[in-house]
Parts: sequence; structure tokens; C-alpha cells
Amino acid sequence: MPKLDSILETALYVDDMDRATAFYETVMQLPSLMKSDRLCAYDVNGASVLLLFIRHGTLEPVDTGRGIIPPHDGMGRLHMAFACSHEALPDWEDHLAAHGVAIEGRTGWKRGGTSVYFRDPDANLLELATSPGLWPGF
Repeated sequence: MPKLDSILETALYVDDMDRATAFYETVMQLPSLMKSDRLCAYDVNGASVLLLFIRHGTLEPVDTGRGIIPPHDGMGRLHMAFACSHEALPDWEDHLAAHGVAIEGRTGWKRGGTSVYFRDPDANLLELATSPGLWPGF
């Protein structure tokens, strides 16, 4: 069986790209890798990439000049988690509060981790999960 190394990209779908990019750049403090009308890509600590797509903006195949990207899309309140250290979580909670972002939930995990949950402007559920302490090895 071939081995997978990691998840490289995670995608969320948004209705208003300007509103979404303001949130991810200001509140989540993610540096932009590229921006277009239908897609924005953000570096997540040099370990992965968060892609924001305009909802329904990827329903047709895209010819990159080097191949075809098949269509995709997402609806509803999607979920993704960011990892942070145990020490950084209180600072993140203060940072979110300072930006008017409400914490909707908090969970302690059997392995010693803690997760806090909040929404982006498109109602996607975001999680800050302390690592290690959530999953085996994470």
C-alpha cells in the first residue's frame, strides 16, 4: 500500500470573497499565497494550505494549461480545525474576543487536548484544537 504523507490542502466555500479574505487575513492572521476572483490560498504555518473558493465558482472544469481540474463545490456549514499549542489557546481566545468572534463551544478531550469552536463569516465551523492531545499522534 502506498503511504500518504499528510493533508496538503483543505477547502472551504464562501459567498463573499472580500469578507472571507478579510476574516482569514485579519482574524486568523494567515498569509496569502495567491488570490483571484474565485480562489484564495493561505499558508497555514508552512505545513498546509487553506483554499477559499467562491461557492458555485468551481462548477465547471478549469484548464490550467497543464491539465484539467475537475469541478467541485461545497454547501452548508462545513468544518475544519487548526492546531495550536496548549499555551497559545488562551491568547487565541483573547484575540478572537478582541475581533468580536464568539466562541460557540469548548470541549476537553480524553487525551488532554482542548478545542474551541467558532464561526467564520460564512457560518463554517472553525476549531482551534490544542496539540498534542486530540488524536493519537496529534
